[in-house]
Amino acid sequence: MKSYEEINRKIAAGDAVVMTAAEVAGYVERKGLEAAAREIDVVTTATFGPMCSSGCFLNFGHSSPRIRMTEAWIQDVPAYAGVAAVDLFIGATQLRHGDPANMNYPGEFAYGGGHVMEDLVSGRELQLFALSYGTDDYPRREVRTYFTINDLNQAIMVNPRNCYQNYNVAVNLSDKTVYSYMGTLLPQARNATYSSAGQLSPLLNDPHYDVIGIGTAIWLAGARGHVYAEGTQHCAIADRNDYGVPSEGAGTMALTADMKQMIPEYVRGVSLRGYGVSLALGVGVPIPVLSPAHLQRACIRDSDIMAPVVDYADDYPENSGRILKHVSYAELKGGGFELNGKEVAAASISSYNKALKIAHRLADEIRRGDFLLAAPLGSLPRESRNRPLKIREAAQ
Repeated sequence: MKSYEEINRKIAAGDAVVMTAAEVAGYVERKGLEAAAREIDVVTTATFGPMCSSGCFLNFGHSSPRIRMTEAWIQDVPAYAGVAAVDLFIGATQLRHGDPANMNYPGEFAYGGGHVMEDLVSGRELQLFALSYGTDDYPRREVRTYFTINDLNQAIMVNPRNCYQNYNVAVNLSDKTVYSYMGTLLPQARNATYSSAGQLSPLLNDPHYDVIGIGTAIWLAGARGHVYAEGTQHCAIADRNDYGVPSEGAGTMALTADMKQMIPEYVRGVSLRGYGVSLALGVGVPIPVLSPAHLQRACIRDSDIMAPVVDYADDYPENSGRILKHVSYAELKGGGFELNGKEVAAASISSYNKALKIAHRLADEIRRGDFLLAAPLGSLPRESRNRPLKIREAAQ
């Protein structure tokens, strides 16, 4: 058994042995689990793809005279002003003011909250327009100005739900094209889309949440951040295989980090035709090898991970819960799978190559002693379930 303190001492001394989740399974096969567990200190995991449940808090400082912002727009994208006087929150899926959305179906959704976040991290100049009703202590009623991220006191990414443990494979069994957050789905299951790094994905390498928990240090788009809570819709109760891998979405994480430390390559606004806007985000999570069991769970392969295939023309929008079948990530990354007697071409809306690049970047930072691990302050829930929204009349 190893401890976090022992591993961090090795990291600080530049002696830590670090491998990515893509490398470690083959190494363990050659070396043997017990011997490899004594040698390897950290396994790095990562993912890069659309994560709609993301956003950021921005603090603008006080103007002279002061203003208590009650309505605000950044590059014409509405920001939430229901916090303190010059704090704003902007969400990844917020549409730009005046966007026709799906009134002109399918909408193009050229710019929104995710693009604002990309522009911020890229250092671009943005316009702030804010209004107020005016008070004795905050008399200003309007402000229009231009700023970059360096003009802000704080720019803090605060994401309620990132890094789904597993996720759907989307198909469309209807006779018309379906536009979804999983991309464009052609009629009669002529294509399928998925969004996961598979064997590299963080929570698939710690399926029972043994080492990833509240307070775990993470690499969020290049910045050192941490898990601040269970993610929304975290649902630990799920059917799992012998490796502990769930057959559905299951666990999620809530993440935060300083946007001023982020790398533009890993914060990208996304336009999803016919659906809306989002944010593609890069996340890396180190898995400490505290015991052979932890290492064994980090040796998961794409062939061991099964994802549910769901019809996004009917079953997903109706929330029926029906699953057409399960397919492995080895099949998905191989280009397709069989459904109802025919081959369906599969493509990812996330980037495995970027995820692998993140896993290597994080591994290099740990080897250099630039990224220490943090023991969780608390565990992610292991018994939680999701509740559906029940449509009901007011209580009499």
